[in-house]
Amino acid sequence: MNKPFYLPDLGEGLPDATIVEWHVKVGDSIRLDENLVSMETAKAVVEVPSPVSGKVLKLAGGPGDVIATGALLAEFEIDPSLPQRAEGHDTGHHHRPAAPAPAAPAQPADAGTVVGAMQVGDAVVSEAAVAVGGVRALPAVRALARKLGVDLARVRASGPDGTVTMDDVKRAAADGSAKAGAAPAAAARAAAAPAAAPAPRGPLSQSGKPMRTQPPGVAASGQPEQLKGVRRNMARVMADAHAKVVPTTLVDDADLHAWIGKQDITVRLVRAIVAACRAVPALNAWFDGEALSRTLHPQVDIGIAVDTEDGLFVPALRNADVLDARGIREGIDRLRAQVESRSIPASELTGYTISLSNFGMFAGRYATPVVVPPCVAIVGAGKLCHDVVAVIGGIEVHRRLPISLTFDHRACTGGEAARFLKALLDDLALPQ
Repeated sequence: MNKPFYLPDLGEGLPDATIVEWHVKVGDSIRLDENLVSMETAKAVVEVPSPVSGKVLKLAGGPGDVIATGALLAEFEIDPSLPQRAEGHDTGHHHRPAAPAPAAPAQPADAGTVVGAMQVGDAVVSEAAVAVGGVRALPAVRALARKLGVDLARVRASGPDGTVTMDDVKRAAADGSAKAGAAPAAAARAAAAPAAAPAPRGPLSQSGKPMRTQPPGVAASGQPEQLKGVRRNMARVMADAHAKVVPTTLVDDADLHAWIGKQDITVRLVRAIVAACRAVPALNAWFDGEALSRTLHPQVDIGIAVDTEDGLFVPALRNADVLDARGIREGIDRLRAQVESRSIPASELTGYTISLSNFGMFAGRYATPVVVPPCVAIVGAGKLCHDVVAVIGGIEVHRRLPISLTFDHRACTGGEAARFLKALLDDLALPQ
């Protein structure tokens, strides 16, 4: 009996995922719950287990291909002599059912749900290294190696039990000691190729139609690429925010002249946001544009924008209102480390009540940060600068931090936003 397997929802309603690496090939035999494929979503690199024991008949796509949630991922010939999962078996996880792709055939009752031992949603999905081809590595490490063109089999492993780590891959990429070369057969085919080859086919959209890459008659040297993973999700989120939010931005400068000694600017920003949320709770809220209702939050969960090569992550620093300076710093460092290793739980990327973008670490004084619903406000911190300021009896040079506050004008008034900004500036002006 043949069994089609459709891509389950690997997160909270994610519409698609990108193939990182198949752990089998057509014709291989696989047992129930063995690793089938590594898939990259907007949240993590997920190991998808086999839903059955049997022979692999078909694999839908190769590394880099985007598969829609609910679309065919693989097809198997079930081996009745091997263990199989009982129909309707509950794995103990609760998942949002995936809507089938429009062209997909009727699916079995268990299609569209995550089966086997895979952990998704609120669980960390890449805790254990996976041994493939004699190399032990986390799915996120394999994805990084593929991106940097590094052959994992040639990387010196420094992790426990011979596991290849992120740092191992980065070192190998930097010194070129493990660059993946072209296979001999591929090189021979390339050498034998005719001098005049047909023009390469342009990229295809998800519908299979050619993407329009440039206006007629205009030459371009770049090659378009389809957004994947984190960047793909970021594009969706930004477009949705642009369509749903009525943004207004206020800007001012925090005077840090009274600060004593060296202080952690990010920690002070978090503390100041907490103080401002206590003074004006209207900006520590969610807004439902369809129901025209708002939810004021008793706790302050701050979304910290983290920029990576793969795209933007916004993990949540939970209960910032009850953390001291050390707790804030430890929480931020933990979130950044999890983002960099792509091991952050999906639950940590949602549910924040207000956001912070510390873009001034790189450049820029003021900005109009994007408010992502259901939040109603985001604080942007610009580049620290030294300004000449007027004081009684003359002028002085003060350290000042440019602050931008963007808020959804449907959910709060200009007066509320201005009072919030003043409370934030007042806290940042304190000596300690």
